[in-house]
This record gives sequence, structure tokens and C-alpha cells, in this order.
Amino acid sequence: MSTTSNRPRLPVGAQRAEQSKDAAKAGRQPEVVGFFLEPNFAMMGFATAIEPLRQANRLSGKQLYQWKLVSTDGKPVAASNGIELKADHAVSDQTARFDAVYVCGGMESPTLRDRSLSAWLNRLARHGCRIGSISGGSYALARAGLLVGHKSCMHWEYLQPFREEFPDLDVSDDIFEIDRDRATCSGGTSSLDMMLHLIRLDHGHDLAMAVAEQAIHTQVREANHRQRLTPAARLGVTHPKLLSVIGLMEQNLEQPLDRADLAKRVGLSVRQVERLFHKYLDTRPMRYYLALRLARARQLLTQTDRSILDVALACGFETASHFSKCFHAAYDRTPSNYRQSLRRAWPAEGAKPDAAKPAA
Repeated sequence: MSTTSNRPRLPVGAQRAEQSKDAAKAGRQPEVVGFFLEPNFAMMGFATAIEPLRQANRLSGKQLYQWKLVSTDGKPVAASNGIELKADHAVSDQTARFDAVYVCGGMESPTLRDRSLSAWLNRLARHGCRIGSISGGSYALARAGLLVGHKSCMHWEYLQPFREEFPDLDVSDDIFEIDRDRATCSGGTSSLDMMLHLIRLDHGHDLAMAVAEQAIHTQVREANHRQRLTPAARLGVTHPKLLSVIGLMEQNLEQPLDRADLAKRVGLSVRQVERLFHKYLDTRPMRYYLALRLARARQLLTQTDRSILDVALACGFETASHFSKCFHAAYDRTPSNYRQSLRRAWPAEGAKPDAAKPAA
């Protein structure tokens, strides 16, 4: 009896993907992994995705994986750090064969719309290729319609605008999601955890852990590991009441709470809250709150096409003029000038944030 007779019946595309994996495991051919590089892709997410494959080959003594780089036109692509990588293929190359393809995105992913990329990804998906993404690359998958009916994840900085643009998709704040023939990760070092998980599925626990040790990655994280540091770690403070106030602020950016309400909700007086902020953060509570709201506004200006007024309202400002005044005080330019400067600097790909003085 065939060893696969007890497997559940899979769709044709999934069957091809399973057959490709089985062939790779049997040593008949390596798994060919493509990395599509969006302009200004995040180098960290890319590097921590491709290096585990190299180490898996080295440690197993077999060519389990091959990798190829792809760009829209086959020309080199520069990462967000300015390093340029040579592409092996263009999306129009019909001869290139892939078992899995990952779209490597970055800060400009929310503004990128490439029909040729969408068509290419759909063609690969129809032929059983696993389709995945790194960081903002999930935007490309969503716009190609490839995340419908699949669970995916997104970097915390893009999560809210992504959900607003694609309200019907099941997107989480996990560090990675593997749902049948889709594999998405939030970026950064989460690429390493996702690849270790896939190596473990394809070639066993021992090889995956050996790769992790080579990377000095002593805590292999599961998919549901939280993306962000805790407020205590992020701010370097441990006072529970102060952290509770900050948590309330972060949860109420669109409709800010006043000082009295913040203090009442944590069981302190307004004066006690002010003392905590002065002692541990050297600022005033409402100044800190304003900085949070302005930081969120800058994200929305960078990552979305929402109007200035919509951004202002989403961040707790009653009028666009008040928002503009506060934004200018924090970043030395108005929201309109900020967005215009981004478009001048990145006319094709969208926005890239510049350095600005802290709002606090």
C-alpha cells in the first residue's frame, strides 16, 4: 500500500506543492526558493530568510535548497539601506521554476501597486507554488487576491492601515503565519523563525535546531510570539501604575482621555501621575500623550493615502489646523509639506520617513 494513501485529498495545486516537497526530501532535486525584491526592501528580513537555507544545505551535506532573486524587470534592486542586489530573473521569465516564492517588502510596500507582480504571483499559485511574504510584502499578496481565505500576519507598524485597506482578510499580529500554501512573516528576525519552522516541517527537528544553533538563535519562537517589546522593556521602567497610564494612552489615540480620567482609571491623583512621568520619563503626561498621537499620525501620513483631516481625526485632533500646528512644532514641517517631501524623494515607490526631532 502506498505510504501516502492515508493522506487527506488535496487540491491539485496543493498536490503539486506536496509532490515537490517530497521530491526535495528524497534528494531527487532541491527546493527552489524565489525571493522577489521590492524597491527599498528590508535587508534584515531578507537576510534572515535566506541564510537558514544556506545553513541547512551546509549542515545536511545536501543541496536541499536553491534560491533565486527576482525583480520586476530583472534589473538590480536596492534595499532600504542602499545595498544593491543583482536579480536572477524578471517576473516575465517563463522558464524560471519555483517551489516557493517570498515577496520581500519594506517601508514602501503600502504604496506599491504592480500588476505584473500580481499576475506573476497568481500564475505561480495556480501551479502549486507556495506563496509567502516578508514584512510589508503581504501587501502584494493581498492586492493579488492571494490571502483570501488564508490567515496572514503583518508588521505591527503596518497592521492598522493594512486592516483598514483589507477589512475582510484574517490578519494577525503574530510573528509569522503558515496557512497551507501561504507563509507570511512580520519581518526582521521573524523571518528566521518562519524558515526554521519550514525546515523542521520539511527536513526534521534536528536539522532545524542545528541551523538555529549556527545562527546563535537560542530561543526559537513559535508563530504566536508577540512582535513588540513590552512597554516595561521598551521604556526601561517597571512602575506598574505608570505602565498602566501609558497603556491607556496607547489604546486611546483617536479619542484621547484627559488627565483626570487617566488618573482616575489607575487609582491615582493627577498630581501623582505627573510626578511619575517626571521621575521616570522626564516629561509631562499630556506631552508624552501628544508625542504618541503625533508619531501615529506620521505613520499614517507615510503609509496611507488618507487625507490630512482624516489623519488628524484618527489621532485625536479636532481640526486639521490644530493638528498641523502640533505636527509642525514636533517635526519642523506641516503634515502637507511632510507628505510632499516624501513623494519628491520617492516618486515611484511612495514614502520614506526622514529624521525628525522627538515630539516629547
